[in-house]
Amino acid sequence: MGRLTARRRIVRIRQGAVVDRADTLAVEEPMEIRVAGRALAVTMRTPGDDFDLAVGFLVSEGVVRSTEDVVSARYCAGATEDGSNTYNVVDVVLDPSVPPIATSVERNFYTSSSCGLCGKASLDSVRTAITWSVARDPLRVSTAVLADLPHRLRAAQRVFDRTGGLHAAALFTADGELMHVREDVGRHNAVDKVVGHAARTGMLPLRGTILMVSGRASFELVQKAVMAGIPMLAAVSAPSSLAADLAEENGLSLVGFLRGDSMNVYAGAERVMHGARPGAGGSGQGR
Repeated sequence: MGRLTARRRIVRIRQGAVVDRADTLAVEEPMEIRVAGRALAVTMRTPGDDFDLAVGFLVSEGVVRSTEDVVSARYCAGATEDGSNTYNVVDVVLDPSVPPIATSVERNFYTSSSCGLCGKASLDSVRTAITWSVARDPLRVSTAVLADLPHRLRAAQRVFDRTGGLHAAALFTADGELMHVREDVGRHNAVDKVVGHAARTGMLPLRGTILMVSGRASFELVQKAVMAGIPMLAAVSAPSSLAADLAEENGLSLVGFLRGDSMNVYAGAERVMHGARPGAGGSGQGR
């Protein structure tokens, strides 16, 4: 539990110089997500904030919609011969009022740390039923605030400084105030951890907020943002065509290639204020 990094001897070659030295790597281990003992998915992740990851996954799949939906989350004994706890299996108990989980939520295969949709039982179920609409969210964000978000995100990445091998996701207010940040080897895991933290602390829906991610903006990250009620997703790299389509379809503002004062707005450009401060109603998270 909390095994974020590992040490390994390496041979470092720089400009012809060969040095034997120790290096720090980001840990990657499988985690099985269960609900009331029923296995739903296995994802490769960086250990830490595992309960947030499990609950965030359930939010993105439309299973969890409020803090009250989750009764408890706990580690279970792992799949070892002696039955000891590996801290790689999380079981979530839901309130009896939560509807039964659809079979489409089940993942038939292990998901990699870079692909949260691999093994989806049915591609027809990818467009999860939206819990909260973000189309009319009054969020307005200045280009000056957006331009500063990658720097703020990078400054908050503690483990990245030691490994160089982690993605990050962070939630910001319209004024650029950092609410919370999570790191993981997987982009989708980092987002699930952010959303799961919000779900476990009574913050859903995340109206008036910006989700900033360190990599590209995939279809699934747009879906996760919409499912959590987040009206804007910003990324330092490119979105996919399907991500842009889904953002426009659901009224989410999608910003890509956010680097310095340069950015591309692929959907929801009305929320981006050129040379202005955020307008009324967009000052932060609210219900």
